[in-house]
Amino acid sequence: MIHTYLAIAAVLFEATQGSVAVKVESETNTIDPARSIFLRVEVKSSSSDNAPLPDLRERVEGFSLAEDFNEEPRRLDDGSVVKVSNWRLVPEPCANVYRIRPFAVGNMVAGPIYFSAPSPRDPVTGDMECSPKKDMPPLSWKLAGIVSAILATFAGLVYLLLRLIRLVARKVKEHRMSPIERAWVELERLLGKGLPSRGRYKDFYVELTMVVRRYVQRKYGIKAPHLTTEEFLREFRDAESVGKESLARFLESADMVKFAGVEATIEMANDATESARGYLKGDSAAGRAS
Repeated sequence: MIHTYLAIAAVLFEATQGSVAVKVESETNTIDPARSIFLRVEVKSSSSDNAPLPDLRERVEGFSLAEDFNEEPRRLDDGSVVKVSNWRLVPEPCANVYRIRPFAVGNMVAGPIYFSAPSPRDPVTGDMECSPKKDMPPLSWKLAGIVSAILATFAGLVYLLLRLIRLVARKVKEHRMSPIERAWVELERLLGKGLPSRGRYKDFYVELTMVVRRYVQRKYGIKAPHLTTEEFLREFRDAESVGKESLARFLESADMVKFAGVEATIEMANDATESARGYLKGDSAAGRAS
């Protein structure tokens, strides 16, 4: 008959059958997941039985075997033999059960041996102990430069967008104007550049004649900007426009500056401007009268 019991102290299991006695000892029978369990298995038998030490490698549950070693057998005065093996068991976290299943010692079956599971942890209550805050990058000149560059780029894009919107709005507004209204707007824009005062007479005469030519194109349907002065006057001969002679003199005098290399002056530029104004006023007044 096998007598077994679980010990509260160091002895986990002890049993005797015939001349064979088995004892399993440990420093504790309560599992701590953070600590290994050290077992001492002692088998005492007569010299005739000579029972072997049990192999626990396939008998543990809830543990992994870390290492084991056997001590040298000892022979007592009464002739019996004592064999001891030592085992280190590593508890597996959250295992369903921690035990050593029944194992054989010669003709004897020992076990099972159960270990007490660790106590459940107290439930977590309340708020977090700390309120994590997002780490901000340290302020540095490099970071300030990057932020400034981004802001400057954004401001530049906004400025260009506003300029584009104003330009489109101006083009739409001018497109809806009458030919004479657009001519006056273009003339005022040209005079605002101040080209004669900067010595850019040729550029001024080119743009001034284009103001007049575009007016003629819009009002009379003549492709004036793409014709030479001679071709333009020939196409313009049949147009019902007053001041054809003054317009011809204006364009021919402008050609002298544009193509013949005549040196212009501020006075000449002013006279050319007045000639352009005179033609535009006379032609638009004649159109209203008709």
